Amino acid sequence: MTIRLSLALVLGLAGAALTGPSASAAEGAPHIPKESWSFSGPFGHYDPAQLQRGFKIYQEVCSACHSMEYVAIRTLGSDSGPYFSEAAVKEIASGYQIEDGPNDQGEMYERPGRPSDHFPPPFPNEESARLANGGAYPPDLSLIAKARAAHAGFPWFVFDALTQYQEAGPDYIYALLTHYEEAPEGVELSPGMYYNTAFLSGNQIAMPPPLSDGQVEYTDGTPETVDQYARDISAFLMWAAEPKLEERKQVGFKVMVFLVVFAGLLYFTKRKIWSDVAH
Repeated sequence: MTIRLSLALVLGLAGAALTGPSASAAEGAPHIPKESWSFSGPFGHYDPAQLQRGFKIYQEVCSACHSMEYVAIRTLGSDSGPYFSEAAVKEIASGYQIEDGPNDQGEMYERPGRPSDHFPPPFPNEESARLANGGAYPPDLSLIAKARAAHAGFPWFVFDALTQYQEAGPDYIYALLTHYEEAPEGVELSPGMYYNTAFLSGNQIAMPPPLSDGQVEYTDGTPETVDQYARDISAFLMWAAEPKLEERKQVGFKVMVFLVVFAGLLYFTKRKIWSDVAH
């Protein structure tokens, strides 16, 4: 009886998952292709050159509207980051004006940035950001690669867990940046909106296409195309959201090796203890 009840419960939950909100949401969501990233898989790692190019995209394009307030400038030179030199980090920081204070007169003032500062927002408050962007509020990009993703319903998320797929965020960012299109016939766009087939909240998005071919100059010979720009900024935003990814994967691998060895020792210990006991 207990076994039958357990089986019925499992089948019921499976049926609910197949017909519930997660499945229907997955069916109605846009298809986001899985891209190839250097940081994917259990042994993935960040590409320093790609992260530096991605930071350049953020600095010259994205930072005009989007903040990255939870990221300290000094992390650009960390062992797990874009690996900028100490001098380069100081130069990058000094290019920002940081509001500080109050001073001895009780007034706020601006000073050149320091590596210990966080990236300053482009707007002083949400109201001014909305005013400059037609009522839309550009989200902070610090954790966007973890906060935005197209998640598959049951049973596909089970396969993603088994294959250790964790790149839904950068896949979505890349798709969003490369799927601007002309609105099809019969589709009327709201004022100030653009047509994007990858946008999760519908096909109309307030952000205009931010990238165009040749917009940002690369000095390492990398193609200056929308596709390459989108890949580089997606990788950089993944690093911003998870700067300790490489360290986490290294620790995880060591833990798995330890568990395998420990399980083997337990097995042979059990055999040794019970080998002379009659069953």
